[in-house]
Amino acid sequence: MASTCDFCGRTEEGDQPLTWSTAVENGRQRTFCETCSREHLRAMESKLDSEWW
Repeated sequence: MASTCDFCGRTEEGDQPLTWSTAVENGRQRTFCETCSREHLRAMESKLDSEWW
């Protein structure tokens, strides 16, 4: 199964890498790649929805 970043669209084959992060926004699970997670870390910690990044 492939994992897809909900922000940039990057895909990884196989299981979701441990460096990727997940969040629940409006009852929907979102997945973010390592690059997007690092770039938007402060917004994630502030609990801002990804639409505000």
